[in-house]
Amino acid sequence: MQETLVALVGFAFVTSVTPGPNNMMLMASGANFGFRRTVPHMLGISLGHALMVFLVGMGVGEVFVAVPVLARVLEAAAVVYMLWLAGRIARSAAPEEGKAGGVPFSFLQAAGFQWVNPKAWAMALTATSVYAPEVDGGQRVWAMALVAVVFAAVNLPSVSVWTVLGREVARFLTDARRLRAFNWTMAGLLVLSLWPVVWPVLRG
Repeated sequence: MQETLVALVGFAFVTSVTPGPNNMMLMASGANFGFRRTVPHMLGISLGHALMVFLVGMGVGEVFVAVPVLARVLEAAAVVYMLWLAGRIARSAAPEEGKAGGVPFSFLQAAGFQWVNPKAWAMALTATSVYAPEVDGGQRVWAMALVAVVFAAVNLPSVSVWTVLGREVARFLTDARRLRAFNWTMAGLLVLSLWPVVWPVLRG
């Protein structure tokens, strides 16, 4: 049990702290809005993904196995929504234009985003299949609750690193052109994070 818990913590840390759509967006938010205004975004990611892990572990993911067309619809929604987000980041306003890119993500927006985030799905499916594969009945509720709590506890400080990084990068983005270039770079990286979803479709 202890070894499994340690392995789960390690998996949650590595998958949470490495680059992905959430972290690209947090870095951009940290640069444009600062750490404090990005806190709801970070909490939405951590708690929203924890809820997703729990629900997937309780069988929500099996719906997509039973009805494959739903998986295709979700993938299409993910692509469209993330392209929209990339455009939103790219068009973020420079400081002298009167605002720092509009408003940051709210808690509910960040939590809802997890359901169209390919990396979040991969993390949830792997965690539930590897770290609680044979737990059934009432015990599964507690097992999945533990997996979800571990993810939330590890995820929040991990993703916070990217917000801090964005805030520190902002020190060099006082020029409007630099900020615009940074935002376009973050938007491009967000689009690139869609490659695992788009490539299988293009390959046929």
